[in-house]
Amino acid sequence: MNNRKLAIAAAIALMGTAAQQASAADLTYFDNFTPLGSSAGATATPATPITLSSPFFSQKTIADRATQNTLVPGSNSGNWDMITANESGPDAGRYLFMPYETGTGGVQRIDLWNSNYNTRTVTIVAPGTQGFVSGDASRWTPWGSYLTAEESWGSGSSKGRLFEVTNATTAGANGGAFVQRNVIPRVSHEGLAFDNQNNFYFVDELNGGSVYKYVSANPNAATGDAYFDKGQTFVLKVGAGGQFEGNNGPSITGAATWEAITTATGTANAATFSAMVNLGGGNFALDGRKAASLVGGTGYNRPEDLEIQTANGSQRVYFTTTDSDTNANTGDGRSRIYSFDINTAEVKLFADASTIDLATGLSVGGGLRNADNLAIDANGNMYIIEDRDGAVDDDIWIARDLNKDGDLLDAGEGIARWATNGTPGSEFTGLYFDKTNPNIAYVNIQHPGDGVDRTIQITAVPEPESYAMFLAGLGMLGMMARRRTRR
Repeated sequence: MNNRKLAIAAAIALMGTAAQQASAADLTYFDNFTPLGSSAGATATPATPITLSSPFFSQKTIADRATQNTLVPGSNSGNWDMITANESGPDAGRYLFMPYETGTGGVQRIDLWNSNYNTRTVTIVAPGTQGFVSGDASRWTPWGSYLTAEESWGSGSSKGRLFEVTNATTAGANGGAFVQRNVIPRVSHEGLAFDNQNNFYFVDELNGGSVYKYVSANPNAATGDAYFDKGQTFVLKVGAGGQFEGNNGPSITGAATWEAITTATGTANAATFSAMVNLGGGNFALDGRKAASLVGGTGYNRPEDLEIQTANGSQRVYFTTTDSDTNANTGDGRSRIYSFDINTAEVKLFADASTIDLATGLSVGGGLRNADNLAIDANGNMYIIEDRDGAVDDDIWIARDLNKDGDLLDAGEGIARWATNGTPGSEFTGLYFDKTNPNIAYVNIQHPGDGVDRTIQITAVPEPESYAMFLAGLGMLGMMARRRTRR
């Protein structure tokens, strides 16, 4: 009896060791791969268009635009953009949400628990609702709702708006409660993020656009009505402010401050009153772009996405600035990723053309172009998604920041090509790592040449060695069971 107990204990210990290796040391297998040396050419299979960096990664299409418009004609305007999930509340992780980045924007929801391909995806905000255009951003709120916004703004425009879908998980077809949040100044929105104090960050996607922070008067609000009722908006000012990164300008880094562009209730302050825009019908809005200029906010070269990483007791806001030279697209270093330490208020350059390509040991140079979206996996690794040409040079890079200090200057650090897109005419967008399963991610193939946007699920599985100890433990249990049977 004692020997049997000992064998069983040993088997359990072996299984436990295998589980610890899979979960404690590494929360995900996504960062176990061999860097790709180049971008992919055109794929012959649009449903599985990604060249992946590990044989233990797999992919499948879980939704496509053609199916949606066949089932409900005209329901899906396409250009599927940024992805998020219901990260809290009942059935957390069940749904994916994404907007349509078209002239008739909308929002769709994918039910990951629905095995029926034809019914799992539904448009919850119909294309063109409230004149919504260029839907880009996606973010789940701390109080349990969905935010999106318009990547479209010019002074005097009626766009540049932030919207909340307050019933995102329960809405039926075209039944989303689509609520405009006017306290947020008008800009060309893409990246949205909340820090651990529930401060809200956003950017203005413009050559010379700024980074902003909204501080709610009720940061722990249970509803968007309360959170967005009153609050103050600030713009990031690096050093003395007023700099413009520009196409060929140097990176803008150093000590930073937040300069107020509104009062504590959200109205224009004395310095920005002239940035108020009359929208007609008694409606006014604050032009966030002009307001930033009036107070000396720092202008970056088309800031796009935002992500917040928590590591080493600090929170850092990461944001991309995209090469805006559409004629040359030389990728000569103008595409950059910055980190901003919320505690120390320091802006660092995280990655650019001078960063080491871990596949070659040399500077990545023009291999990194048009850095657009960002994503973070369960191990805290940052991923950089390019806005480039599918089947030419559209890649996803993983950044190896070994000590999570917000730069890639230490030995062994750099970036590596993690995946590459082979769909002609398209781009990657919206990479999102599942918060409930660290070995699943999702990415959209946007505006492909054939017009069929797709959501692709990427899955990582452990390498065979990770199962060896687990199987050894099962084997020992089997041996003991056979011995017992012989007796």
